[in-house]
Amino acid sequence: MTTPTNQLIDKLNQLLPGVSAKPDFSSVKAMRWSRRPTLLGHVSYLEAVTQFAEIRFADLQHIDRQRQLVEQNTRQFLSRKPANNVLMTGARGTGKSSLVRACLTEFHGQGLRVIEVEKQDLMDLPRLVEAIAHAPYRFIIFCDDLSFESGDSGYKALKSLLDGSISAQSDNLLIYATSNRRHLMPEHMSENLETRYEATGEIHPGETVEEKISLSERFGLWVSFYSFSQQDYLDIVAHWLRHYGCTAALIQEARQPALQWALERGSRSGRVALHFARDWAGRH
Repeated sequence: MTTPTNQLIDKLNQLLPGVSAKPDFSSVKAMRWSRRPTLLGHVSYLEAVTQFAEIRFADLQHIDRQRQLVEQNTRQFLSRKPANNVLMTGARGTGKSSLVRACLTEFHGQGLRVIEVEKQDLMDLPRLVEAIAHAPYRFIIFCDDLSFESGDSGYKALKSLLDGSISAQSDNLLIYATSNRRHLMPEHMSENLETRYEATGEIHPGETVEEKISLSERFGLWVSFYSFSQQDYLDIVAHWLRHYGCTAALIQEARQPALQWALERGSRSGRVALHFARDWAGRH
């Protein structure tokens, strides 16, 4: 029987920060760590992603080496063997985020789950780690398009979780992050002035540079992505046009419009190729 006192307690619990519902990991592949403001601060909780955009390894063209590295690391993790946190950096639209989605598509049946965390929510990482510590699944905490400015609150939380806290990282999770910046923070020419040059010829970077490098160094596996050549771009266009059911003649006809499409957008990326393929297949 629900009493007025119980109803009051329930309402207060909804206002208290840190209260989160227990997610049903068995029925969802992907989740998002969300924060909701309340009168007393905020509530952090795991929210199921019901519409997951699946993509397969076969859809990722011309990143074979990168795919092999990330796929092998993920297999080691699922087999409870030693595995590394992963930092994927490089040109935009070259498949960094898609590679994480492909891992989930391929391995969710083996117990893999992905939790996406926005940069502004990284301060909640200790609470998130506690929420999944005893779940019988393997978790990738995914930080997409990650970069920091000086003073960002999530910087130290991520740094501590990776390798800087007195407590060990939970063995059922890894962090996969993507970024356009190799060191995750902006780099300024003035920082080079802090560099010291010894009489012996040794070079010692300044403290600012060392601090910026120290975060990316805590990721055990670095995977670099590069811009596609014109032919690579056309190959990706052709792949997606075949996926959408276009004939060989239509694919051949699309070559010049595809190049024009890329020129207008200033990029020959996989994302641009996919957008063109959708437009071309939809109209033809």
